[in-house]
Amino acid sequence: MKNYKSIHLIFLLIVSLFNTMVAQNPVIRDQFSADPSARVFNGKVYLFPSHDIPAPKEFVRKNWFCMQDYHVFSSSNLTDWTDHGVIVSQNKVNWVDSTSFSMWAPDCIARNGKYYFYFPANVKAGSGRGFDIGVAVADNPEGPYTPQSEPINNVRGIDPCPFIDKDGQAYIYYSLGNLFVAKLKENMFELASDPQVVGDLPREGLKEGPFLFERKGIYYMTYPHVQNKIERLEYAMADNPMGPFKVAGVIMDESPTGCWTIHQSIVEFNNQWYLFYHQNDLSPKFDKNRSVRIDSLFFNPDGTIRKVSPTFRGVGVTSALQKIEIDRYSRISETGASVAFLDTLNTFNGWETTLNKQDAWIQYNAVDFGNKKLKSVQVKALSQTGGTLQIRIDKADGILVAEVKIPKGTDWNSVDTRLSKYQKGIHNLVVVLKGNNPVEVDWIRFKN
Repeated sequence: MKNYKSIHLIFLLIVSLFNTMVAQNPVIRDQFSADPSARVFNGKVYLFPSHDIPAPKEFVRKNWFCMQDYHVFSSSNLTDWTDHGVIVSQNKVNWVDSTSFSMWAPDCIARNGKYYFYFPANVKAGSGRGFDIGVAVADNPEGPYTPQSEPINNVRGIDPCPFIDKDGQAYIYYSLGNLFVAKLKENMFELASDPQVVGDLPREGLKEGPFLFERKGIYYMTYPHVQNKIERLEYAMADNPMGPFKVAGVIMDESPTGCWTIHQSIVEFNNQWYLFYHQNDLSPKFDKNRSVRIDSLFFNPDGTIRKVSPTFRGVGVTSALQKIEIDRYSRISETGASVAFLDTLNTFNGWETTLNKQDAWIQYNAVDFGNKKLKSVQVKALSQTGGTLQIRIDKADGILVAEVKIPKGTDWNSVDTRLSKYQKGIHNLVVVLKGNNPVEVDWIRFKN
């Protein structure tokens, strides 16, 4: 029996390692993910995204959104994310059309020790209702979740966002042309009021994806809005969760990669606010396969939100002992440095950095070098002519901790080099090309 338990524990450890992702932006790297709803439960951040997939043969709309199930992810540091697997799928909900692949943006909320997961989907053929919104319930945020046998009555739409105010009153927000709000009963399954349009938002252009949060007595309604050709993220403010809301500004401009949609959630974790959103990082030629990102968000003294610029680096601190993907950079030199996919046929393999000009550099912020002396650095790189990289701290002309010579060849090499200096604590990492012989870099990590 003891041997069996040991083997079982080892198996669980292996499964856990395979399901853990160390990520910058995008944060999920082994599958497409979109429409991220983030919630803080029990001291962790739980991420409830939709799950884009390539269209299977039976899905006739090859150039449209295709989603058949939902996963849930969790993290205690916003750097390491664990995939807890599928929690709801279209073929296990009684009222959902299991051929529609329409499990769009979801959300989740906790009440009285239960977790209520709200999701939209197409109703089975014959009802003529289009999208309804259902609820699945669990005792833990990771699941398992049990879907209710029927969707919420008198709600037709997509993008559900539940919210519980300080007085205990629950609300649900959703979209269908306009944004709507209704009160929920204590059971979280039934409406306590008729739905009404969220007032005083822009009249022109598509609005969808409502996400409401409260801070210092101000209620923030955030929503994607098509002002021109694609969505940008806007917000409005009110002193009541049902409005009326006053349009306050733009949180994030239109995607620089041309991703038609944006979908968001905003949460506070460990005294910092974060914006969760998506772009098409892993699918630049098809924006219906999207990936979740995270960036820090800040408020002005008057309560308005500072505009967020999307980054590759994202958030969180990266251990120097882990593989540091410098292609998810914080800053990059104006010339001589570029980033591209390692394999354009399998973008899940990630990116590489190419430095091809004297003093070209790339900077990756917030690396934790710890308090114990590190002895060497390992670089996975390729140089057809043979090249030299300088590993520096904080800036491109900062402290030189190692000079790494990459051998001439057409294959990737993992090169180990002793550190000439060591700097403890958290620093920015800068990789600089010495000379003009180009070097391609996959990742860097330090060793003790």
